[in-house]
Amino acid sequence: MKILVVDDNPDNIELVKDILAMAGHSVLQALNGTSALNVAGEQLPDLILLDVNMPGMTGFEVAAKLKEARATAGIPIIMLTAQSDVDSRVKGLAVGADDYLTKPFSPRELIARVERSLKTKETTDTLRVTQEMIRNTFERFVAPQIVEQLLKNPDLVKPGGKLQPTTVMFADLQGFTSLSERTDPEALLQLLNRYHSFIVKIILQYNGTIDKLIGDGVMALYNTPIEQPDHIARAVKSALHIQDELYWFHQKLPEPHRMKINFGIHSGTVVVGNVGTEKLMNFTAVGDTVNVAARLQGIADNGQILVSRRVYEATSDFVYGRSLGVFQVKGRAEPIETYEISNTLA
Repeated sequence: MKILVVDDNPDNIELVKDILAMAGHSVLQALNGTSALNVAGEQLPDLILLDVNMPGMTGFEVAAKLKEARATAGIPIIMLTAQSDVDSRVKGLAVGADDYLTKPFSPRELIARVERSLKTKETTDTLRVTQEMIRNTFERFVAPQIVEQLLKNPDLVKPGGKLQPTTVMFADLQGFTSLSERTDPEALLQLLNRYHSFIVKIILQYNGTIDKLIGDGVMALYNTPIEQPDHIARAVKSALHIQDELYWFHQKLPEPHRMKINFGIHSGTVVVGNVGTEKLMNFTAVGDTVNVAARLQGIADNGQILVSRRVYEATSDFVYGRSLGVFQVKGRAEPIETYEISNTLA
């Protein structure tokens, strides 16, 4: 590990340097506060051993500035000083020091304190990376309250996948392809973003997770990454709510830009998890349930909400539905028993 030793006495630095070298650490050095701030900002050491009594800028002042700067705020600091009184210890901890060791010190104790601080930093860094991954993966596509739960319990989104009962919903704009042939690309993109914003906002109200935006379509998941006992109902209510609000949304658009939204919803067991590389991670779901929901959306027409039998039976107490029979869809041997649902009788 890379450790910065700050002391105005070169002999003290050499002593600490020898001890740290025996433990396998590389050492940076600074003889005053200004130099310490520059070295820390440029080299970003894993730990800083900081003397208190230095000319120009005290160790307390250096520690405070290090903790104020975003780049160096996470670097642990051990105050290494002859000041052993309680007030000095309290002041050091108050300005951001993580530990306080008085001179003269035992080499064994110094190494023990250093190793403990480095281990704590490693744990903190791992947690920070995990939280950053969670924010980057979910913040734009998941309700804020779900993101906060994930940050509190990162184990919910460990790398890899797991089998999870999940409800999958696909929503797609009808007529978008033909509209794109006669619409300026910039205006078309603005229109698509308006539809996506409208759809996504309602999905997030029901704590759905936006898996992906596929051209003019949206894929949403329910019951993951946070479990929701009523996930089927949430998906269905999302679709019904979008259909209810679509009339008012259309009033803001010229007639040629008013498109119906077709839905497909199915519920079953899928594999959910993070797919990708360390630098590019995508939380998604794969499996037959996803394919069925996509096929249902593909055969929906004129603003229909098409669901599987499982979904209809789970929500028949608050929706109107009618059976459309069974459909044999591409890529699946078993046909799908399909229902059209709505808020009102057809």
